[in-house]
Amino acid sequence: MKDLVLKSFDATRLRREIWDKVMVVVLFLCAACVLFILFIILWHLIARGLSSLNPAFFTHLPKAVGESGGGMANAIIGTFVLLLLAVGVGVPLGLGAGVYLSEYAHQRFAQTVRFMTDVLNGVPSIVFGIFSYTVCVLPMKSFSAVSGGFALGLMMIPMITRTSEQFVKMVPHQLREAGLALGLPKWRVITGIILPSAIGGIMTGIMVALARVAGETAPLLFTAFGNLHYTQSLMQPIAAIPLQIFNYAVSPYSDWHRQAWAGALVLIVIVFIINIWAQYFVYSRKRWSAGK
Repeated sequence: MKDLVLKSFDATRLRREIWDKVMVVVLFLCAACVLFILFIILWHLIARGLSSLNPAFFTHLPKAVGESGGGMANAIIGTFVLLLLAVGVGVPLGLGAGVYLSEYAHQRFAQTVRFMTDVLNGVPSIVFGIFSYTVCVLPMKSFSAVSGGFALGLMMIPMITRTSEQFVKMVPHQLREAGLALGLPKWRVITGIILPSAIGGIMTGIMVALARVAGETAPLLFTAFGNLHYTQSLMQPIAAIPLQIFNYAVSPYSDWHRQAWAGALVLIVIVFIINIWAQYFVYSRKRWSAGK
């Protein structure tokens, strides 16, 4: 009887070890596929776009229709302007909502906000563009950088809200209790203790949201519209790299096609740098916590 039990135990352990190794191999192949797809995309962009990158691409304006040469200086500057405007719209609202969901999670209104935030995360980007067109472009009777930044900022809100909520929740409750025990009001505990403790994760969420909206084209078609020159006012149409890529890609001119590939490569590099910056915040925060 004892031998039968031992044989059954050995067979079960062997079966589990085999399945464990099989699943490890499957997961490894999945990860390898993801890296392979990313490598193929990067290699294709580098092969098609690197040859069109030169100093003029970063310093010159686009040439007239049909002329070769020129660059995307206006689009590069416009992209950063739109991202700054998006930060001004999305960060205060998203961070405030995330702190509310974390610190007042048991209220019924907080549950409603959390549900609506999850719904907004799944809304197509073109819907944000149409909404911004309705509330910004039509009343102002003009496309503008402000309306483009507003559309991108709206897209950032649900992402920042959810990431801020999770990182604020990770702050130990002992810190909250210590602040309240000292007689500090709730708002002082939040601004002086909780937010500084969670700033690394919050900044990571903001950077990820920026990387997410940096390549959006559909909302900008309804709001920023594009501009072949430098924008002198935030109330005027403004160029952006995704818009320029779209306009060049659908044109019949081969030189514009080459510049579209170059613009796509620059855009990927910008997104890549933003993601590295996000990882830097996480790493530096971990080192700071470990040293402390």
